[in-house]
Amino acid sequence: MTTADRLPAHALAEPVERVGRGWTSALSLANGAIWVGWYGPLQILLASQAEDFAPGSGMSKETMLAWVTGVGAVVSLAANPVFGALSDRTTSRRGRRTPWIVAGAAGGALSLLLLAGARGVWTMALGWCLVQLTLNAAFAAVTAAVPDRVPRLQRGSVGGWLGAAQVLGVVGGTGLATAAGGIGAGYVACAAFTALGVLPYVLRHEDLRLAVEDRPPWSWRGFLRGFWLSPRTYPDLGWAWLTRFLMNLGNALVLLYLLYYLRDRLHHDDPDEGVLILTAVNGLTLLATVVVGGAWSDRTGRRKPFVIWSGVLMAVATAMLAVWQTWPGAIVAAAVLGIGFGVFTSVDFALMTDVLPKALDRGKDLGVINVANALPQVAAPALAAPIVTYLGGYRVLYLVAAVTGLAGAVLVGRIRGVE
Repeated sequence: MTTADRLPAHALAEPVERVGRGWTSALSLANGAIWVGWYGPLQILLASQAEDFAPGSGMSKETMLAWVTGVGAVVSLAANPVFGALSDRTTSRRGRRTPWIVAGAAGGALSLLLLAGARGVWTMALGWCLVQLTLNAAFAAVTAAVPDRVPRLQRGSVGGWLGAAQVLGVVGGTGLATAAGGIGAGYVACAAFTALGVLPYVLRHEDLRLAVEDRPPWSWRGFLRGFWLSPRTYPDLGWAWLTRFLMNLGNALVLLYLLYYLRDRLHHDDPDEGVLILTAVNGLTLLATVVVGGAWSDRTGRRKPFVIWSGVLMAVATAMLAVWQTWPGAIVAAAVLGIGFGVFTSVDFALMTDVLPKALDRGKDLGVINVANALPQVAAPALAAPIVTYLGGYRVLYLVAAVTGLAGAVLVGRIRGVE
């Protein structure tokens, strides 16, 4: 273990010593592996299965996909804060977070293998719910490791590397799902990467251990009541949650029907390849800004201006999909969206950690904040399906997405306790 990786004296102490590159790289790889497990299915595999299972089911492929992803998002909605809270209380010799990273990644891999063998919509829905349950256990622990170990003025940079790994996970998951040669093979490839990607972190880096005497007494009432973080008591946390929800909702509305948008609206010759190309373009421009944006925010000590202007840029890119409905227009929109989302990913993560109330509840509180990532996956299908089917199609859908994201950017200014 290097000097930069030295553990703080106490699991609940505010970290002051900068973490090293090895720790950041290993945690970033674990984060990317989790996103491979999520986005291989979300970008390609679930949509392809819905198309196979829809005939004779009484549902369109759009409705089936919306139903399955929506139910899975409900599971994610509860799983992330619950597993975050459980990791806060864990007194294992391997630390507070590592046991949940291991169990979540292993469970996620097995759940992806279940999806590989799905023969109907019910097995598809069950498999996706299990993926969301298990991978959220790992994700809650990975994100909580940052405020556990990283000092405040390094969190933008570390958040940037985690964001870069997230992008590579989305691109890698999409690439594995496309290149594997079939739905089943795609799931197997994503499962293998998810399980193997967390190993460098859990095997090489010691986790913080919570002393038994520091763990609060257990009660169901106290445990459940802890998930309510009053916006009156913690107004900055409330506004931060709302802005993240709105920006992620706008992004979710863009991504949900991307495959169908290319196929049915743009009439792209190979929509699967088109999704991969757009994901790669978006990923390249995001990678160009995600680390730089986080490091720049650390140097200036400011968060809000970066989040506001990145949100405005994302809204502009989304509006392009509504008014410039061509393949070149989709490529330009993907590039611009990546620039904005790169800065947002790293700096907004740092902003979230800056408004956490208590060290003892970092995992739980970040889990509550991460509901703002999962809830849009529930809301997006409920909004998108009727808009595409009855209320104006893809043009209206992307205008609604742009306005939603812009509202989130504007409301960032209501956060008072962060520069």
